Amino acid sequence: MGKTAFIFPGQGAQKAGMGKDFYEKYDTAKDVFDSAGEWLDLDMKALCFEENDRLDLTEYTQAALVTTCLAMEKVVEEMGLHPDVTAGLSLGEYCAIEAAGGMELKDAVTTVRKRGILMEQAVPAGKGSMAAVMGMETEKIEEVLADIADVSIANYNCPGQIVITGLAEADAVEEAAAKLKEAGARRTIMLNVSGPFHSAMLATAGKELGKVLEGVTLHELKIPYVTNVTAEYVEDPAETKALLEKQISSSVRWQQSVENMIRQGVDTFVEIGPGRTLAGFMRKIDRNVKVYNIQTVEDAEKVCQELV
Repeated sequence: MGKTAFIFPGQGAQKAGMGKDFYEKYDTAKDVFDSAGEWLDLDMKALCFEENDRLDLTEYTQAALVTTCLAMEKVVEEMGLHPDVTAGLSLGEYCAIEAAGGMELKDAVTTVRKRGILMEQAVPAGKGSMAAVMGMETEKIEEVLADIADVSIANYNCPGQIVITGLAEADAVEEAAAKLKEAGARRTIMLNVSGPFHSAMLATAGKELGKVLEGVTLHELKIPYVTNVTAEYVEDPAETKALLEKQISSSVRWQQSVENMIRQGVDTFVEIGPGRTLAGFMRKIDRNVKVYNIQTVEDAEKVCQELV
């Protein structure tokens, strides 16, 4: 019998209204939203459920998205569906660790709130940028970037979709995007982001996050999770803090993470959270595995009815 992975989206998946139906129908989800709001002294319901200008600001986005995804995840487990392994894209890794038993809900929510603030402060607005590169082999992208200073790969999302990151001054990322287009990329898209995430420019934020993590107690994992940094299974919580500190400035090896889970026997992936980003990546990574997406109560009930 195959194994099941719960996978969690990263920043960019957030949208107004996310999780509202879970809050209204399940006390488990209500408790998560209400508790997160108390811990952070934020109106989490207004932030997640109503149209507002703060939801897309990194310092608020990260806590809102983790709260929403974990509220959904706890309802799914309450329905009887349990994972054999977890993984999350960038920010989503905190959900993966909490769902694997390695971190308390309160620590996950409060840590990502501080993480978002540190990332906002690390690089002044306009100093960094990112771009998506479509339809080009990874090796060729790496080859082109080797000759461009201050630009690197942020995300290995799936075949044909890589995200690059780096210094915006001197138009380094735009220059890299232009050179990649010349070298054969089907398309390049400058991304509307507030900083050069997953680049060396965030290393200082990583060190500050390390100090925050010193105050977090980690627990023995009930199941393994997969780290973005190496795409390997983590079974020893002693590794987690160093990995999370490094993750902020390291490439997100999402494609490699998924491929590793498939090699380890995972044949069913359940994306939990707003949007269908990870399900879209899955179709390009391996069409032979089953992929489910849970972003509404109706989705959760339907998926659990089929899989439990």
